[in-house]
Amino acid sequence: MNVLFDQCTPVPLRRFLVGHTVVTAFEKGWNTKENGDLIREAETAGFEVLLSTDTNLKYQQQVRGRLIGIVVLTSTSWPKIQLKIPEVVVGVETVGRGGYLEIQI
Repeated sequence: MNVLFDQCTPVPLRRFLVGHTVVTAFEKGWNTKENGDLIREAETAGFEVLLSTDTNLKYQQQVRGRLIGIVVLTSTSWPKIQLKIPEVVVGVETVGRGGYLEIQI
């Protein structure tokens, strides 16, 4: 599965998404894109999941019914996220295209 990390998603998380191709918005040169543009670019590029830490995303964008699944972590704190890695992995693997999942950190 092709997974895109937005700008604030902790990069060390990628090593736990075994079997998935993980790319950051920075690596794609999309780190300055606004959320709506980032989601559209990700969909066009064939990403299946966007992993974000922007809890306002659901208020700013249409998040359901898209071509990409969106998983939002409610914290950017890597030590806190580490405690929820199994839940994050399951979320990425099950959100499905057009789905939205928020993981409470």
